[in-house]
Amino acid sequence: MTPDQPTVVVTRPAPGVVLATLSRPERLNAITVGMFAELEELAASLARDEHVRVLVLTGAGRGFSSGYDLDEAKELPQLTAMGMLARQEAAARALVGLRSLPIPVVAAVNGPAAGGGFSLALAADIRLASPTATFVASFVRIGLSAGDLGLSWLLPRVIGSGRAAEITLTGRAVDAAEAERIGLVSRVVPAESLLEEALATAAAIVGNSPSGVRFSKRALQHNLEIGSYAAAVEYESRGQALLSRTADMAEALDAFLNRRPPEFTGQ
Repeated sequence: MTPDQPTVVVTRPAPGVVLATLSRPERLNAITVGMFAELEELAASLARDEHVRVLVLTGAGRGFSSGYDLDEAKELPQLTAMGMLARQEAAARALVGLRSLPIPVVAAVNGPAAGGGFSLALAADIRLASPTATFVASFVRIGLSAGDLGLSWLLPRVIGSGRAAEITLTGRAVDAAEAERIGLVSRVVPAESLLEEALATAAAIVGNSPSGVRFSKRALQHNLEIGSYAAAVEYESRGQALLSRTADMAEALDAFLNRRPPEFTGQ
């Protein structure tokens, strides 16, 4: 890659769908400081775009992302504590921005997802995998903590604390079959149809009301972070009350009763 070439290639393969492809295939899409910046900018732009309904993330070539680029990692011991913190926070802003998007994020994991690449896959709402996908929390193998870019919060919530501890403390690889069995990915599909399946999932989401999808994602994420069933139900009730006032809810109900496709406006 030359300095003026993007390391994240963004296309719009279908109405309402944005496809972001990590594009450093010669390095298994290892993430650089520049790529983190591009992902942060992508998240900020999508958060402002009312026409985008779903983001699909994947990697070019035979990998999703092998994690932080080792050439840049060599610089880390020479950074000051504050310099390292600034670099870490810049990376974190990218992943927090993607996870915080009001639209669903689908990860099509087409090969190794290691270190920061694993964290990036976890930041998605839905994960699909090819048979060659592997997931490795490789931080402990290079003298760092598995508490990196949200992995220590997300992974236990996805697969349970016991499995998360075993995977992160050993640094072993989880293959696609195991990932499906433990719920790390929704399903494993043939490599040649992975992107097609991810886009089909995106299309199914786009077929639902924009506000209903956004409030559903908001409720799922919000209620992961609260401490009681009662508070979760209260939050859901407020969302339903608001959505029942929208034109899309009335349209959806009328379309269902009259057995016709709905025509949503996002209002």
